Amino acid sequence: MKPEDNMNIILVGKSHGKSRVLALNGTVAFVLALAVAALIAAAGWGGYSVAVSQAEADKPSDSELVAEWQSKLGEQKAELAGLQQNVQDQVDALTLRLGEIQGRLLRLDALGQRFVESGLVGSDEFDFNQPAAVGGPEDSLPADSFSAPELTRMIDELEHKMQDREQQLRLLDQVSSRQKLEDELYLEGRPITWGWLSSRYGYRSDPFTGKRTWHAGVDLAGKDGSDIISVAGGVVSYAGERYGYGNLVEIDHGDGLITRYAHCKTIKVNVGDVIQKGQVLALMGSTGRSTGPHVHFEVIRNGKSENPETYIKRASR
Repeated sequence: MKPEDNMNIILVGKSHGKSRVLALNGTVAFVLALAVAALIAAAGWGGYSVAVSQAEADKPSDSELVAEWQSKLGEQKAELAGLQQNVQDQVDALTLRLGEIQGRLLRLDALGQRFVESGLVGSDEFDFNQPAAVGGPEDSLPADSFSAPELTRMIDELEHKMQDREQQLRLLDQVSSRQKLEDELYLEGRPITWGWLSSRYGYRSDPFTGKRTWHAGVDLAGKDGSDIISVAGGVVSYAGERYGYGNLVEIDHGDGLITRYAHCKTIKVNVGDVIQKGQVLALMGSTGRSTGPHVHFEVIRNGKSENPETYIKRASR
């Protein structure tokens, strides 16, 4: 359309169907078009501004962002603290189990040392005071640390092996103790460390009257003041003076077996003492009905005397 061209605008009213015609030249139409475009642009810009303002209003502030990140950081710290506590609990549990294992190892070492001292195990072969010797070439492959589950499994296996070894050692200790007790109670050997047989068991000529009398033990002569020892383990049932015996020591070995040691110069034990085989009971003398330093040795089983030479000649167990 050229500016010099005219444009007619027809306006139709509601009343009686009448219409009006407005004649617009090209310049006025152009101005109106520009006005309409400006209105449309202004409306668009206004909508955009409103949208931007709404977005800015919905956008969190710096303080809100800081608070949000601090909240997330606090949650992560709490989670990390929980993991650390869980790991610490596992370490504490493993430490407790290792402490128990250490105590059990000390008991096993004590049992092993007892076997060494008892002679059941050679002291030059096993030394329970030193760790076991180990070694070997270094592997060329890279070494890895054990994980917690692997370490727990290894401790479980170690505890199982230790439990098995403890049971075996307890049985061995019981057998050893029983054997040692039987050896202690096994009556054999001479009741003196030095001397000779001066009178046998049975009928003999009485050294004071010359008549035939019964001798219920054997006499072993020796040096005055020399040791008189027990021929077996037991408990002192009598220690004192008795008519005819002088100073007498009597040992009860159990199962009805009793030994007597008479004419002692000095008694070294008391009633109720637990005696080991080979322990010094008294010193040799000549108290009571005696002609010189010696020990009168008797063996009594269930109230009846037995020949002490049978036990003196016994081989050691």
